[in-house]
Amino acid sequence: MKLLHRSFSSFPSSPLQTFLTIPQLCSNGRLQEALLDMAVLGPNMLGFHDYDALLNTCVNKRALREGQRVHTHMIKTSYFPPTYLRNRLLIFYGKCDRLADAHKVLDEMPDKNVVSWTAMISRYSQTGHSSEALTLFAEMMRADGKPNHFTFASVLTSCSGLSVFQKLLSQGMSPNYVTYASVLTALSGLALLDHGKQVHCHVLRRELPFYAVLQNSLIDMYSKCGNLSYARRLFDNMPETERTSVSWNAMLVGYSKHGLGKEVLELFGLMREGKRVKPDSVTLLAVLSGCSHGKMEDTGLSIFDGMIAGDYGVKPDTEHYGCIVDMLGRAGRIEEAFEFVKRMPSEPTAGVLGSLLGACRLHVSVDIGEAVGRRLIEIEPENAGNYVILSNLYASAGRWEDVNSLRAMMLRSAVTKEPGRSWIQHEQTLHYFHANDRTHPRREEVLAKLKEILMKMKQAGYVPDHSCVLYDVDEEQKERMLLGHSEKLALTFGLIATGDGIPIRVFKNLRICVDCHNFAKIFSKVFEREVSLRDKNRFHQIVGGVCSCGDYW
Repeated sequence: MKLLHRSFSSFPSSPLQTFLTIPQLCSNGRLQEALLDMAVLGPNMLGFHDYDALLNTCVNKRALREGQRVHTHMIKTSYFPPTYLRNRLLIFYGKCDRLADAHKVLDEMPDKNVVSWTAMISRYSQTGHSSEALTLFAEMMRADGKPNHFTFASVLTSCSGLSVFQKLLSQGMSPNYVTYASVLTALSGLALLDHGKQVHCHVLRRELPFYAVLQNSLIDMYSKCGNLSYARRLFDNMPETERTSVSWNAMLVGYSKHGLGKEVLELFGLMREGKRVKPDSVTLLAVLSGCSHGKMEDTGLSIFDGMIAGDYGVKPDTEHYGCIVDMLGRAGRIEEAFEFVKRMPSEPTAGVLGSLLGACRLHVSVDIGEAVGRRLIEIEPENAGNYVILSNLYASAGRWEDVNSLRAMMLRSAVTKEPGRSWIQHEQTLHYFHANDRTHPRREEVLAKLKEILMKMKQAGYVPDHSCVLYDVDEEQKERMLLGHSEKLALTFGLIATGDGIPIRVFKNLRICVDCHNFAKIFSKVFEREVSLRDKNRFHQIVGGVCSCGDYW
């Protein structure tokens, strides 16, 4: 009867009293009450979102016994968890340093995906079990798994820990320029500058002959790792006769991703001036993107008109059309962008509509945004990003009933949002942070330092942007939520872990919010650090409080 007490007494006795679901209890930090409800509810009474909330809370708290209870409940009630929840179990055991249990979960998974493999490989790598990480990676390859950038990051970290590359060399392995180019390509996608420099040193020591493929990989690696000045030096030192469209494109894309529209146009002018290399589709996409991020929409429209007229020998495809929509949207020309979409020669893709929806969110164009968002949900009902952006748009306009309705639709459709996370590399290890993360081994130190940083930041003029909080809560709670964003945690760790004057490089899987961008700018000025932030869409090089994106991204 004791177990039933909270469950029955929690039902509303008056219109003001509401019953809290298990996800709501977990989000309010009431894990033990949520576990009581789990125990009371019989078979088939708990669903995906209940288990997801419970496991996520156990992961964040590193609550081993509680997480084991959740896992046991699944088994006893014959609940067959989908791959996503099995991955959460794997991550839970890994975070609690129960690596054998985590590996057992992996072994028992009927359908392993890249997240399953990578989570286990990453945990082995982070805990110093390099041999196990590499063995598991080999098993993944034998199982026809498809590694992503995060998989390679963990594998390369393990390789570094075993200094392995040197062993292979000492045992007679003779890598050629193709080997080095392949390694550099992987590193560029991971933005691991230190590793890339080490590979570059190997190339220089071996005094390999000049190979355009290898030089292009080096330019691409340095560009994507945020060192544009060195990438340009390599580009300028290439014999002009050896530069291919790949060489030019690597440099153009680098400038474009950093929001340096002026540099993009200057380099594009040099490319056309030489007339030895013709621009291709990638070239024009980089140029249009540079115009978009560089607030040069009229120039971009002129170049696009030239493509239509055949001036460049490249006909625009869907990506080029999408770039124009993005360009007009960023400039606040929402209605013009909407009309441009209507005139497209083919049906607009989800990517094109997504760019327009993002612009509507940025400039709070509710009517057009609502029409575009609803259409996107019809096209991609499983894409959580569409629901989130439309929800954000409603929240910005104070339409909280529509926000709740949309979230309810997500729950009914079992759509899950990719959680935001940031990471920073330190001493050959990747340190990951989630929003309000309390799982990092130095979490108490990070949180204490963050409070100290906030005081100095406010004295320097930082004012939290509460519009970035998309929940109808009081101002104090909004500030706490903003302070827990993963970028701020990673920046704080970087300040703790690195010496004075050392640049801090942070990476994020989603787009950085306005508040975190403002925070990073003032952070760089107050602590006299160069800050490099690479989010899902682009790079932000911040020096002395000024960002390369010009606050336009």
